Amino acid sequence: MRIALRVRPGAGRTAVGGAHDGALVVRVAAPAVDGRATEVALAAVASALGVRRREVALVTGATSRTKVVEVPDGCAAAVAALFAA
Repeated sequence: MRIALRVRPGAGRTAVGGAHDGALVVRVAAPAVDGRATEVALAAVASALGVRRREVALVTGATSRTKVVEVPDGCAAAVAALFAA
């Protein structure tokens, strides 16, 4: 299952939840330098969904704030809950 992410680097703390133009909002404390924010965002999404980091794969948007990731199909209910948060 693919979901769109909107990454907001430089936040006070890392958090996953909410929606922005149809994308799941991921706030990360890491700066947007050398892919650090992307890696922290992927790890945060994996943690929020209760899966391992390797099960969340970046599809597009390595250098963009808007990213598309592939997550396991069994996470649909958890993804819906995060969008509602």
